[in-house]
Amino acid sequence: MKIFILRLGHRISRDQRISTHCGLVSRAFGANGIVYSGEKDQSLLDSVEEVAKTWGGKFRVSYEKDWKKFIKKWKGKVVHLTVYGMPIQEKIEDIEKSKDDLLIVIGGEKVPPEIYKLADWNISITNQPHSEIAALAIFLDKLFKGGELYKRFAEGTIRVEPEERGKKVVRK
Repeated sequence: MKIFILRLGHRISRDQRISTHCGLVSRAFGANGIVYSGEKDQSLLDSVEEVAKTWGGKFRVSYEKDWKKFIKKWKGKVVHLTVYGMPIQEKIEDIEKSKDDLLIVIGGEKVPPEIYKLADWNISITNQPHSEIAALAIFLDKLFKGGELYKRFAEGTIRVEPEERGKKVVRK
């Protein structure tokens, strides 16, 4: 199963850090790539690509102007993470059983109402306001049952060795 994230509505003036963190979490928690929509921001794409190159792993970063067309062409299932969806604990088994590639949609600015109809699942992590970054991390952790936390990334030029105290960074 391949997993891609679609970040809706990136705004250069407001979302640089949030959108970057969406990419970092997507990569670190086991997704195969992230697609940004909204305003095209080459520096955002370059920044996330550079992290993937430096820290390793095969992770794709791209921009899609027409998010609706992208979703309609997607070959697999669509999971929309939203405060208004069904609780993850009630639906995660159904999502796991599908075995299809997944497109996980996370919002930015106000999410267009059409997404609720285009998604196979509208999933909530909690029904309280929270960050799309937190929702994405929790969703991927539940989907991978914690296995992504043990993932080692090949081909990177830098990695951290866990230590009780201090910082140990290994560079190739």
